[in-house]
Amino acid sequence: MTIKFGTSGWRGLIARDFTFENVRVAAQGIADYLNAERGTRNSKLHGRKPVVILGHDTRFLGREFSLAAAEVLTASGLQCLLCQRDAPTPVISHTIRDRQAIGGINMTASHNPAEWQGLKFSTYNGAPATPEVTQQIEAAIAKRQAEGWSFKSAVVGTFSCPTIDPQPSYFKQLRSLIDFKTIKKAKLKIAVELMYGTGRGYLDTLLAGAGAKITVFHGAPDPLFGGHHPEPNAEGMTEVSKFVRRGQAQFGLGLDGDADRFGIVDKDGTWLTPNQILALALYHLKKNRGWTGAAVRTVPTSHQVDAVAEMLGVKLHETPVGFKYIGALMESEPIIVGGEESGGLSVKGHVPEKDGVLACLLMAELVATEKKSLGQILKQLEKQTGEFHSDRINVKIAPEKKDALLKKLSAGLDNVGGLKVEKFITTDGYKFLLPNREWVAFRASGTEPLIRCYIEAKSVKQMKKLQDACKKILLG
Repeated sequence: MTIKFGTSGWRGLIARDFTFENVRVAAQGIADYLNAERGTRNSKLHGRKPVVILGHDTRFLGREFSLAAAEVLTASGLQCLLCQRDAPTPVISHTIRDRQAIGGINMTASHNPAEWQGLKFSTYNGAPATPEVTQQIEAAIAKRQAEGWSFKSAVVGTFSCPTIDPQPSYFKQLRSLIDFKTIKKAKLKIAVELMYGTGRGYLDTLLAGAGAKITVFHGAPDPLFGGHHPEPNAEGMTEVSKFVRRGQAQFGLGLDGDADRFGIVDKDGTWLTPNQILALALYHLKKNRGWTGAAVRTVPTSHQVDAVAEMLGVKLHETPVGFKYIGALMESEPIIVGGEESGGLSVKGHVPEKDGVLACLLMAELVATEKKSLGQILKQLEKQTGEFHSDRINVKIAPEKKDALLKKLSAGLDNVGGLKVEKFITTDGYKFLLPNREWVAFRASGTEPLIRCYIEAKSVKQMKKLQDACKKILLG
């Protein structure tokens, strides 16, 4: 089987693709890459202690897969430290930096359904591995497979690996970024959706410690995630929305299975989009906290972020899809906030990886600071920036038609729904800027026979018009 690393690591169906045998050969490829880097004079890893952090989420066999990887890495002369329990992705990222490790392996398939498992490799700075790095790892794996590599392992789950508790150091980090005193003064009532995942003992504990009255939903770990996708989108946050609507909490905060994505529910039970949260985070950190620097978003993320940045005199960068690109920029210059429309966010002075716990705490801090609901703050912002309506539609395309359609899009379009295309951007997929800050973008899914269509309009009426126009472009 060919092991390929996508936007966020290698993912596969448990027992079909994601097997112990495949995890071991993937771990060997990572070990080969790390050892080669340690032996290269101008590499950042040259001469560093060969420490690797390992962790996993609450998925089936997470700990056992981690131990299988640890056994292979140890046999290759690397020192493994395994998180003592399932740990959020951003916590593993922070631990890599905190322990000055040369990398980290996290067994997670993020918000994918329960039958999926994944292996995510992060580099020495805690960032998701770049395509340059994953290409080298893929080549090392392919070489081992071609040689017929095999490994004589201990019985699954019995390998002994030193463990660590990453929580205290991560809590110290968040206390340096979040104004818990202001949260404490506000005496907030919050509904917290943990999705049966790794966020328990992190988001709930920090909020309770700050004096908030919290009601936890789905706080017990469950590898089946209660039979749902562990994703804090509008559907995943339904129970919390109803609870808030009944007046039992001021707002709701949610995390996905590995706690790197966030979901926010406003005072009236409305689920706020990650686009809106990113705009609010930038507004809060610049205006209320006085932070300086630029902002960064991915190609299909809302231009509401641009409008807020412009209003506050903040420079804005646009990157391809994938937090690794945002992370790389955050490592190279001061970035107040970086994020993407799929629910990822990080801030200056933190890890170059998305952190759902941090995003949720920032929203609690904003509500506590302004003593208003998030929706009220958004309405105030929109008086200055205008409204922004964003949508993403997935259109199934027959595989034999996909290439011809992408070729047509790559040649550019003169207009979309009768609106003149003012600029054509090909940073990632095909993005068409239209008058009045409206736009549409198309990206082919790397895993399914789909073309994802992202749309931003300035009114509900315009949104409907652009949705119809995009479907017509794709389906004829």
